Amino acid sequence: MADPIAETAAPSPDGWEPRIIAFLCYWCSYTGADNAGTARLKYPHNVHIVRLMCSGRIDPELVTTAFARGADGVMVCGCHIGDCHYISGNHKTMARMPLLRRTLEAFGIEPGRFVFEWVSAAEGEKFARLVRDTVAGVRALGPLDWPGRLRARGVGHGRDLQPWGAQP
Repeated sequence: MADPIAETAAPSPDGWEPRIIAFLCYWCSYTGADNAGTARLKYPHNVHIVRLMCSGRIDPELVTTAFARGADGVMVCGCHIGDCHYISGNHKTMARMPLLRRTLEAFGIEPGRFVFEWVSAAEGEKFARLVRDTVAGVRALGPLDWPGRLRARGVGHGRDLQPWGAQP
């Protein structure tokens, strides 16, 4: 039987590797990622972690900016409902992320590139499995190059635009 960890960790044939940005809440998801490392659980190195105090602080603009700046996939992880250290932060996340998922799909970003999941501090194995699955899924989709897609459609990415109300 093949080793699923080795299979998902293998680079793609052309040498391209996906870049995944993971926004993790400090109290649960980040600690879960830390526990995965402490337990020496294997998962691909493709994930770049951004630690935030609460998943409720993950503004949809953070996710779209990550894609616009070259991420091939984005993960958002927070405390399970009822376990938020800030009482209702993850309730805000629970309301925002499904809306963001639909918005990203409208922008032409495949559903497999955006992952939203609850990961507790004790779920290091779940975090490692989530990373393996996300990297494998994004690797199968190939490079995103969202800025290139927008340029091909004639859409500016915002850096070339003047602020609102500014005279050229």
